[in-house]
Amino acid sequence: MTPTILVVEDEPAIQELVVINLKHAGFLVVRAGSAEEADSAIRAALPDLVVLDWMLPGQSGVALAKKIRGDERTREIPIIMLTARVHEEDKVQGLEAGADDYVTKPFSPKELVARVRAVLRRRAPHLAGEAVEIGNLQLNPATHRVLAAGQPIDLGPTEFRLLFFFMTHAERVYTRAQLLDEVWGDHVFIEERTVDVHIRRLRAALESSGHHERVETVRGTGYRFRGA
Repeated sequence: MTPTILVVEDEPAIQELVVINLKHAGFLVVRAGSAEEADSAIRAALPDLVVLDWMLPGQSGVALAKKIRGDERTREIPIIMLTARVHEEDKVQGLEAGADDYVTKPFSPKELVARVRAVLRRRAPHLAGEAVEIGNLQLNPATHRVLAAGQPIDLGPTEFRLLFFFMTHAERVYTRAQLLDEVWGDHVFIEERTVDVHIRRLRAALESSGHHERVETVRGTGYRFRGA
């Protein structure tokens, strides 16, 4: 799953610099020039991380960060603040508003990309693009390959995303609604029973390796992926 980064920056040259470098790094990028545009973008589809300029026309970046953190739907989205402010008290204000990291202008594009990857690893490890392994089951999001004891397992795109999410969130119980939001996206409106169909397909694909037993049904709640 390719992470989507929302870049909120009102200066066209800086916005373009950030967008180009994030795209070159393999991210999907949505851009906004104001807090209002960012609100619209977030309502349309949740980004996986927000790169947010401190100084915006109208509502400030700090105010938008507080708004993101105050909304149950968006509070878990990682935020990196971009700012020309260098004083320690400004950095503290940004972090207290909910920012996960803080990059001072002028900045190195390579450093910004590295910080984006670092925050994703810390806050959303399933989006960092790194291979995961449980037992002899290996999943590599970069190559889109799944191996069990070295043997390839053929998965459809939805089953691949579902397995990736399960493997990076092992032992936690998720309802069908939560899985729809996490795997399909909260902007997609489909029946919750669709999850059951893809769970059956995932179990069928894993059965030959014995890993199908890791996908557990939690009666009255949803599903859990056993990691041990």
